[in-house]
Amino acid sequence: MFTLDFAPETIDHLGAIAPKYHRLIEKTIDEQLRHTPERETRNRKPLERLTSFGATWELCFGASNRFRVFYVVDSAKQRVRILAIGEKEGNRLFIGGEEVRI
Repeated sequence: MFTLDFAPETIDHLGAIAPKYHRLIEKTIDEQLRHTPERETRNRKPLERLTSFGATWELCFGASNRFRVFYVVDSAKQRVRILAIGEKEGNRLFIGGEEVRI
């Protein structure tokens, strides 16, 4: 089992997302990343290039894959570090209320 470690910025990222989705986000992160964070699935993929905040993996979920979680895995320490939580609106991604390009 992997330990989930949240970067301090993720508090601000969640603050930019409507509170009614917070439980869904927390539950999905726990279910999807606690046991097999490096197993590629339809909604969990390694990123083709490193993000500006250092993530190497992306998890997509919610209606129309609305939410994105960006993370990095340390297999040796059995740790998943959540670096960013965002919300997709159309073809635009917002993290912490600001539009970003991945």
